[in-house]
Amino acid sequence: MSERLTFDTVPDLIETEEQLEELVSRPTQGLVDDFATLDGDIIVLGVAGKVGPSLARMAKRAAPEKRVIGVARFSEAGSKEELEGFGIETIRCDLLDADAVAQLPKVKNVVYMAGKKFGTNDDPSFAWAMNTMVPATVASHFRDSRIVAFSTLCVYPFGVFAHNGWDERVQPRPVGDYANSCVGRERAFEYGSHVHGTPGRLARLNYAIDLRYGVLHDIASWVHRGEPIPIRTGHASVIWQGDSNAQILRCLKHCTVPTTPINIGGPEQASVRAIAHAFGEKFGKAPIFEGEEEPTGWANSTFQAQRLFGYPNVPLARMIDWVAHWVEKGGAIYGKPTRYEVRDGLF
Repeated sequence: MSERLTFDTVPDLIETEEQLEELVSRPTQGLVDDFATLDGDIIVLGVAGKVGPSLARMAKRAAPEKRVIGVARFSEAGSKEELEGFGIETIRCDLLDADAVAQLPKVKNVVYMAGKKFGTNDDPSFAWAMNTMVPATVASHFRDSRIVAFSTLCVYPFGVFAHNGWDERVQPRPVGDYANSCVGRERAFEYGSHVHGTPGRLARLNYAIDLRYGVLHDIASWVHRGEPIPIRTGHASVIWQGDSNAQILRCLKHCTVPTTPINIGGPEQASVRAIAHAFGEKFGKAPIFEGEEEPTGWANSTFQAQRLFGYPNVPLARMIDWVAHWVEKGGAIYGKPTRYEVRDGLF
């Protein structure tokens, strides 16, 4: 039996990418228990992004007897072979090609991760196609499956951080092409669920933390380089990527008809200023701030997820330790800032 992700099993520090990849794909006991009673195999659409490989690997580790199929264009050399090395079947497919989607195996459990965010303003039509047309095609083809689809906190209007943000009853009021197209993605899956009775969940993900990217990496890098930290967005909900992977996969056992949203993130609205000072102590550098905190921003409540899945296994302080060590030693990075500080919806 492989090790489970728990507070007691996580290391004090992470030294290598191999150790990081193992940890971020380590299943929780709750996921293993849920998958033991989950019928059918699993297909992950859009598996080749930052999060997809670890999520697919976690699914396979949680239920080695199930087929886990990863679908993507696999434009990056070696990504397909790496997944296959973990026992994950792979299929090359351009999800914008409806005829190609029609050839995909009709697996019982679908995790939908495909989408377009950065560069939306350069070509909004492509973002709208990826975030609305593809979901409509997928919802039709997999009408007899369960579908858990990734969404984003950006579909909400700004909420008050001191009030813990919005819960899932609040209707979207998006700003900008990206957020509007993400509401379109949700509506496409909602329509398919209404028409075909497809069980599903819309996972409105906050900020998942890997050591190579994420809100904590952004803040740590600014402090380490002595660069000003934009502070208008003064809080963010962050969660270890392994915890968010496990919760999103567990949503397959908590689907609804029609599909409904669920917020996935940390239990608190974490203070950017406090996080920066924590990194400053680690690096021996005083953080520099730019601007003043606003009382509002993209904030939502994760109470529903906490009731279903409990608290995340990796607390904020441990993530700060990991990221500080990783940044200070010059660990590998993706070079993709989260841009959590953006407030006008222009990504």
